Amino acid sequence: MATQQKVHKNILVISGDGIGPEVTRWGREVLQAIAQKYEHDFHFEEGLMGHVAIEATGNPLPDETLQKAQQSDAILFGAIGHPKYDQDPHLPVRPEQGLLRIRKELGLYANLRPIKLFDELLAASSIRPEVLQGADILFFRELTGDVYFGEKKKAEDGSWASDLMIYHRYEVERIARKAFEAARKRRRKLCSVDKANVLESSRLWRAVVQRLSADYPDVECTHMFVDNAAMQLIRDPRQFDVIVTANLFGDILTDEASQIAGSMGMLASASIGDGTGLYEPIHGSAPDIAGKGIANPLASILSVALMLQIGFGLQEEADAVIRAVDQTLKAGYRTLDIADKHTPNHMIVGTDAMGQQVIQRL
Repeated sequence: MATQQKVHKNILVISGDGIGPEVTRWGREVLQAIAQKYEHDFHFEEGLMGHVAIEATGNPLPDETLQKAQQSDAILFGAIGHPKYDQDPHLPVRPEQGLLRIRKELGLYANLRPIKLFDELLAASSIRPEVLQGADILFFRELTGDVYFGEKKKAEDGSWASDLMIYHRYEVERIARKAFEAARKRRRKLCSVDKANVLESSRLWRAVVQRLSADYPDVECTHMFVDNAAMQLIRDPRQFDVIVTANLFGDILTDEASQIAGSMGMLASASIGDGTGLYEPIHGSAPDIAGKGIANPLASILSVALMLQIGFGLQEEADAVIRAVDQTLKAGYRTLDIADKHTPNHMIVGTDAMGQQVIQRL
């Protein structure tokens, strides 16, 4: 089956917390199936991050995991989080710190989130099918700036708190260039989302994007306030091609956009910079269903397709993964999150059965 030179890659698997290990298992299985089919050599290592890492080492990102990450060609990541930390927001060591640190240490400044609806899942969304059909959006969310990394302060008596929303020109430039380049390969439309009518950081963002747009005269560049963008995503998602936005706005908008695809369980993402990339489903650790074997593994599997395409330049292999997912859905198989009232009970399957269906079609 090999049609090109054999590829050797080192892949770090960080399963994380909750449903992370359940879905990541099938991302890894798909990578192994692709390696066998196309005669590539994928070597896997494992690392701890998140709550499981805190429990084992006291550190949400142990030095050993970070070292493995720096030496790998790509990272397949599951999810992090645990109810313990939601119940006590004052705990000083938290799972999310591990994810923020690995993004910073690896320079992962661009988060790519494709929002594309498989036609078979039109009925799985709460949005009307005629509004959704044909929607195909690629989000670029900036990942290493904004309120997540700005200086944080709070009064000792708890009467006030602040988070600094800060952006530097170079941070906006580098992600905007990636978004413009991506738009050139798609429908040549880029929408930059900000809040420039209120925020000084957004005014900087808009000015930088406007200046860069002169370098891409073949790409139609528009600007939209984030509150309007949130409404337009639901009103008419087909108007968008590529969207570039800041860290906080991107976090919120891409979760909203998950409803276009029917479920968060269908959405993959790639966090990239200029080196090793991290590939993960956008859903969280979902502790309420962890261990029940009902989580949807397709977002992890589609994240593998992004790894093959963006990280390794293996477009044929990435297409094979997407085709296998599409064929599985066309055959009628559904996990609970993407089933609808027309889905027969015997076609509603668990995590492992869904993963096996994809493997069979590979």
